[in-house]
Amino acid sequence: MRGTVITVGGLHGTGKTTYARSLSADLGYRHVSAGGLFRMMAESKGLTLDELNRLAESDPAVDRMIDQRIRDEASRGGVVLDGQLAAWMAEDADLKILLIAPRDVRIARIAQREKISLQEAEKSTLAREEMERERYMRLYGIDVADPSIYDLIVDTNLYPLEEMTQILKRIVSDYIRQLRMVGGKRRGYA
Repeated sequence: MRGTVITVGGLHGTGKTTYARSLSADLGYRHVSAGGLFRMMAESKGLTLDELNRLAESDPAVDRMIDQRIRDEASRGGVVLDGQLAAWMAEDADLKILLIAPRDVRIARIAQREKISLQEAEKSTLAREEMERERYMRLYGIDVADPSIYDLIVDTNLYPLEEMTQILKRIVSDYIRQLRMVGGKRRGYA
């Protein structure tokens, strides 16, 4: 039987990788990040993230390669997957979490992480998100702005990082315990 699969989605700067990494360590699961895969691909091709994003506009193989890797990792189980499309690519995931945060908070986090100005962060992030939104709709018919696929929506700006991490870990641990008690079937699903 495949192990538990958890997906963590959200726009850039919501904390997908930070929280997914923490959850995977806490649960003893593997962690796979679509953004990390994208960054590794950009590096291996000698491209910036923006350049690889533009390449993906004309070459669907870029997204398909990363999305197939997410599907493959989900089929193995025992994993926390993070990425904007992770919930769709791992359609049978046991728990699908959407992280949200106000735009100004997301932009500030990205500026700090990338060591760029707020203006640069806002311009590049919003352009990238629009490009990705359109691309995912064109490639897969997926609207990343539609939260209906998710089981849990969490605003990561409500509490400081450590406190929010503990809250999320508690929710996920309780959910997994309940999942095991009902024989691995997601609540609310046949």
